[in-house]
Amino acid sequence: MATREPRHTLIGIALAVLISGMLLAGGVARAANEIVLGAAVSQTGKYAREGKFYVDAYTLAVDAVNKAGGVKVGGKPYQLALKLYDDQSDPSLSVRLFTKLVTSDKVNFLLGPYSSGITIPASAVAEKYEIPMIQGGGASGKIFDRGYKYIFGTLPSAGDYYASTIEMLSKLQPKAKTVALVAGDNSFDLSVATGTRAHLKSAGLELVDDEKYAENNTDFSSILSVIKSKAPDVILWAGEETAALNFVREMKSLDVNPKGLYALTVGVPTHDFRQALGADANYAFGMTTWLPDASRKDQWFGDAAQFAAAYKAKYGYDPDYHAASAVSDVETFAVAIAKAGTLDPAKVRDAIATVEFDCLYAHVKYGANGQIVLPQVVVQIKDGAVTPIYAADFINQPVYPIPAWGQRK
Repeated sequence: MATREPRHTLIGIALAVLISGMLLAGGVARAANEIVLGAAVSQTGKYAREGKFYVDAYTLAVDAVNKAGGVKVGGKPYQLALKLYDDQSDPSLSVRLFTKLVTSDKVNFLLGPYSSGITIPASAVAEKYEIPMIQGGGASGKIFDRGYKYIFGTLPSAGDYYASTIEMLSKLQPKAKTVALVAGDNSFDLSVATGTRAHLKSAGLELVDDEKYAENNTDFSSILSVIKSKAPDVILWAGEETAALNFVREMKSLDVNPKGLYALTVGVPTHDFRQALGADANYAFGMTTWLPDASRKDQWFGDAAQFAAAYKAKYGYDPDYHAASAVSDVETFAVAIAKAGTLDPAKVRDAIATVEFDCLYAHVKYGANGQIVLPQVVVQIKDGAVTPIYAADFINQPVYPIPAWGQRK
């Protein structure tokens, strides 16, 4: 005859089963109506400045989607939740953390890290486990040229970052003829440099100096000395924001003055860049895929201007295209999951690949390789403010040629 378990033991077993069904392996309770988006993002280390944009934007976007009723899956409402780790700006740690998110934490879907160098290995985790990752922090072609099916990106191709700037140069007087190109040795910068060389050649501009620097470099004096001796009309620079600040400061200290202009891939649209350099930020050219324009409508935030106001009210600083891109990652999941009508990763992946919608960031539509196609808007800092200058044509007139360091007020 079977022995009957004591009543308290049976209750304990039942509770244990119930609790285990509600817990993620990482120890976070997941409600039955919850969709968990996981990511490892740089919150410390060399990418912490940019990583903050993604942590803040992901959080704000998830809150906005939930406030609007969440995501309906087959008629059932679900709330979004975030599971975030700090990758400490370390690609190897990023891979381990994304693996943990998938295998232990059992998140439903993945948001991306910051930087192409981290996104390349991190996206391999998504591909291995066939879990969709949407990321707005990596633009290198190396992310998208591997034939992967589970990685999507909301930044345009790094090789085309300077396309709009070079097109603008052909319409400015006096006409630029010579260019110095400076790029870091990481995946993003190398992709920028490769594409920029091709665009310069097509435009008939002469590349008189082509420099590469180590990503962790903080001293550009030798490179700038060479550039000064070449006296180019234009300097085009690619790198991360901290290095950009060093480059501009050393340009001033060494009195390096391009005859026409200098432009940077990062920094110029951000509040931190202008705050760090003060008046020395003026006249710098840069680029952005996004501006807080009220004409850019959004079903969760109203429009891009309202999003920018809500973002600043919550975090105390203005968002740039990094933040807007990150928000569109979350919004893409909301649209695609509803379209798929299921949480099945393969079916959601197929929905992402075919989704098309307007939001505060852009008209979102992913190419065959999973990367969005967007033009860059050329911007310039005038009197401490970011001014849009050129897209398909001039939006505003730039200060060109820019004044030499010794002639600025």
